Amino acid sequence: MSVPAPLLASFPNLPIGVALIGACFGSFLNLVAWRLPREESILLPPSHCPHCGSRLRWYENLPVLGWLWLRGRCGHCGAPIAIRYPLVELLSAGLWVACLQATPAAMGPRPLAWLVVLAGWLLLSWLLPLLLIDLDYLWLPEPLCRIGLLLGLGMTAIIGFQQGEAVGRALLFHHLLAAGVALVGFEGVSALAERLIGKPALGLGDAKLAAMLGAWLGLTGLGITVVLAVFGGAVVGSIGRLSGRLGRHQPFPFGPFLAAGGAAVWLWGHDFWLPLLGLVGPAP
Repeated sequence: MSVPAPLLASFPNLPIGVALIGACFGSFLNLVAWRLPREESILLPPSHCPHCGSRLRWYENLPVLGWLWLRGRCGHCGAPIAIRYPLVELLSAGLWVACLQATPAAMGPRPLAWLVVLAGWLLLSWLLPLLLIDLDYLWLPEPLCRIGLLLGLGMTAIIGFQQGEAVGRALLFHHLLAAGVALVGFEGVSALAERLIGKPALGLGDAKLAAMLGAWLGLTGLGITVVLAVFGGAVVGSIGRLSGRLGRHQPFPFGPFLAAGGAAVWLWGHDFWLPLLGLVGPAP
C-alpha cells in the first residue's frame, strides 16, 4: 500500500523533501537516545556539546552537513563527535523515503495511502531511539514501549474504522490479541528459561517491545518479526562469539533485532517475507 503514483508524478521532488524532514527527525531522535537514559529533558536546554556544554550554532545542527562542516569535532572544544549521529540521520531519511512505497499488510484491505505513510513514519521513528538505547544500555524504556503500543492501537483504530466499522473492529481486536500474545509469550519464555538454566533468556523490555510491535503489525506480522529477529540475533551472536567480540555468556541486546524485524515487515509486507521464510498463512 504505497503512495499513489499520480501523487508522486505530481510531486516528483516529494522523496527529496521527505528525506530532508526524515533527516531532521533523525537528528532529534539522536538527542532523545542520548538524553532519555540520563533523565534529561528532550526539549531544554537546546542542543549543546556534551563535553564543554557550548550551545551549537544553527548550521552546526544541520543533519549530516553540520557533522561534515565540523569534520566530526566540536567547533568549541575540539572533542570528537561520534559518526553515529550522521549515520542515524541518514538512516532516518532513508526510512522515511521507504515509507512512501511501503506495503504493510496489517492495516486492512483498503487503507488510505497517506494514512499508512504517516503511520509508517511514526512507527519507524519510534523504533529508532529504542534500538539505540538498547544498543547502549541493554535497556528498553518502558514508557516508550507503552506509549508506542497505545499509538499502534490508535493508528490501527483510525485506519481500520476509516474502512468501515466491521474492518475497524476486526483490526483492533486482532492487534490487541497480537499485543497480548507477544507480552505473555515473551514473558513465558523468559520465565521458563530462568527455571531451566537459572537466568531469563529475554529481558522484560523485550516483551514490552514485542507487545508494541504486535499492536502495529498484528499476529502474522508479529510472527514474521520474531522469526527475523531470532535469525538475525543468532547470526550476529555466533559471529560475535566466534570472533571473540562477545564472551561465552556475555549478554547482547535483542531489542534492535526486534525493531529491525518489525521495520522490515512494515516496509515489505507479508507477501514478501512469508515465501522467503518458507512460512504459510493468510495475511490478516
